[in-house]
Amino acid sequence: MLSRMRSKKPDNGAGPTRTAYDKALGLLARREHSRRELQQKLGRGGFSRDDTATAVERLGDQGYQDDGRFAEALLRSRVGQGYGPARIRAELRSQGIPDATVRELLDSADVDWHELAANQLRRRYGSPSADAAERTRRAQFLLRRGFAAATVRVLTHADAEDPDDD
Repeated sequence: MLSRMRSKKPDNGAGPTRTAYDKALGLLARREHSRRELQQKLGRGGFSRDDTATAVERLGDQGYQDDGRFAEALLRSRVGQGYGPARIRAELRSQGIPDATVRELLDSADVDWHELAANQLRRRYGSPSADAAERTRRAQFLLRRGFAAATVRVLTHADAEDPDDD
């Protein structure tokens, strides 16, 4: 760490400075970002609102930044991590994605939310439990992950039933 600190050259103003556009393009090269997220990161980086707005607008016009593409990527990522629609909806909204777009995206998603919740329950807890306190813990787990109360109710009550009774 010390060697890296020594190798840095002091900023005397002679070298080229990064523009808001360059910084945002570098961020987008790593992963998709929403407009709001880029604006926040550039603002924290010390860039003016005008420079930030111009850079983000330019990146959008060039097709490098697209909120729709960002939303689709986030949806795929969170489904892969086992999160439910309520959690995904909240995260997309926090990133500035309009409600209509979020609703359309979740409605068109080819995801069996019930099966995804069941897989998360199996992965986390393994075997079914007839204990009421344990079923409550499992239900809370699924609710925190963003699954609908109806789905959680069906899955946790299915746990209470003995499959050998059929």
